[in-house]
Amino acid sequence: MPEGKIVKALSGFYYVLTADGHITQCRGRGVFRKNKITPLVGDSVVFQADNDREGYILEVLSRKNELVRPPIANIDQAILVFSALEPEFSTVLLDRFLVLIESKEVTPLICISKMDLIDEDEKLISFAEYYRNIGYEVVLTSTKEPEQLKQILPYLKDKTSVIAGQSGVGKSSLLNVLRPELELKTNNISTHLGRGKHTTRHVELMEINNGFVADTPGFSSLEFLEIEAEEVKEYFPEFVNLSDQCKFRECTHVKEPKCAVKAAVEGEEIAPFRYKHYLSFVEEIKDRKPRY
Repeated sequence: MPEGKIVKALSGFYYVLTADGHITQCRGRGVFRKNKITPLVGDSVVFQADNDREGYILEVLSRKNELVRPPIANIDQAILVFSALEPEFSTVLLDRFLVLIESKEVTPLICISKMDLIDEDEKLISFAEYYRNIGYEVVLTSTKEPEQLKQILPYLKDKTSVIAGQSGVGKSSLLNVLRPELELKTNNISTHLGRGKHTTRHVELMEINNGFVADTPGFSSLEFLEIEAEEVKEYFPEFVNLSDQCKFRECTHVKEPKCAVKAAVEGEEIAPFRYKHYLSFVEEIKDRKPRY
């Protein structure tokens, strides 16, 4: 039986791309509904083709990860797009994305867009340098300078990437520069609301630089539903690097004495804003209502 990758899901149909570049429109077999399996964009599948155009998905192969909202599987990398202005750069939202993405074992790439809208902003540049110093890749871009956006191309090679960020930060504009023939719809920021309007209606993988990039309707949920309070520290890399210096092996970096992380915050080796976000995330998870 042939195998392929689901590159688009729309109205109950799954569009499966094979290694030779052929796309077959498939439906899922009833057994999926019975076993509560939902094929996702990004899934590797086994299918049966009735003809050159139509077929049925018979099996969804093992996934290495999956996201719920947006529904997509087998992601290698998340390009987290945050604008310098309109909407204003938010470290707390970026840290929330980073924790969620890292919890799925997805590699983040931070992209700060719309740099043309600000003067040389020392505070924003210092934020970018801090995230670089703790191990994240950070690129600064402007949609008015296409060559700046093209610096992202090498990161896409041979990977399946998802683009994430607030509405209106320039996700579709970024894709339009990387692959102009897509002509994706974009909307400007609402000056009244201070935010953009989602312009993407479904999840679809597009081939760019020998990799796949998902344009998605955006992350509709940024809640820590699948993360426990004691796990959050694992998604702050500068904490992980110091944790073996804490007095207690299972130190949560909250109330314990002789905590290396708290000492580093006091000494400004760790940015206070990051530690503040960490505490708020831990408290949010502890206050989470149990699911039944």
